[in-house]
Amino acid sequence: MNLRLQLPHEREGARSLLDRAALPVEDLDTADVRFIVAIENDELVGVVGLQQFGSAGLLRSLAVRQDFRGSGVGGRLVDALESLAREGGLDQLVLLTQTAAPFFAARGYRAIERADAPASVHDSAEFRSLCPATASCMSKQLDDDR
Repeated sequence: MNLRLQLPHEREGARSLLDRAALPVEDLDTADVRFIVAIENDELVGVVGLQQFGSAGLLRSLAVRQDFRGSGVGGRLVDALESLAREGGLDQLVLLTQTAAPFFAARGYRAIERADAPASVHDSAEFRSLCPATASCMSKQLDDDR
């Protein structure tokens, strides 16, 4: 399996995978989100996005194709995104999730109050309107696990 930054021709495939996973895509044409993709046999099987806000990042849109779930692809994508975030000088990742809190908790993310997320992240469409107020907010300090 190959993990790398998304290429321009993979944009619609990634968007389709996110849409099938019922993840927000409404702002992807305007938001500055860098995507890492998982490719197996020349097919896109997973995607995760990073949106930077100063020294914090919003981990968003982790999706794995149904037939690859449970195979470790999601964990590998999160590891790759955390490396990308560190390389970009980020020291904290924040995410909102309605379904994957146990997955992220097992990777060192902890639940926080939404109001306790960095103020810069609150400006994202995901925080403002795309994710419901009932979504769990989680955070990870990247320097904690170096």
